[in-house]
Amino acid sequence: MSTASPSTTLPQELALITSALELMTQEQQLLVNADTAGLDELTPRKAQVVAGMAALARQRHQSLAAAGFAADDSGMQAWVEASGAADALSGWQALLGKTREAKELNRINGMLINKQLSHTQGLINAMRTPTSGSEAAVYGPRGQAAPGGPSKRYVVG
Repeated sequence: MSTASPSTTLPQELALITSALELMTQEQQLLVNADTAGLDELTPRKAQVVAGMAALARQRHQSLAAAGFAADDSGMQAWVEASGAADALSGWQALLGKTREAKELNRINGMLINKQLSHTQGLINAMRTPTSGSEAAVYGPRGQAAPGGPSKRYVVG
């Protein structure tokens, strides 16, 4: 029984990484716009694409191991060089290029997420912490209204 060539999955992997890049670009715009509803809808789709990519990479790694190469990217590079197959080389190089793009986009999106988290934490802290000693916090540490919150006294004139 012969095993599949390690390059068999490359077209599918390339299609999925291209989809991931498109989703990550959409994600970036949603993050910039603070569109949480859009992010909620996009995240499961992105997770499904990433799971598909992981499954194909595992399949490629199994083929590499069966062919006597390391079951990782260095093994794939060695296999491509040893095989001399031009289509495998171009497919592998394209996949590596798209993967680099995805890593950079992921890094930028991570920075946007951290910026949003920092902004949100700042807002939460502002609602919890009095701005001066005479003012009471609006919310307590567990999100409940602070007992000594804003005064309910009215001035009638």
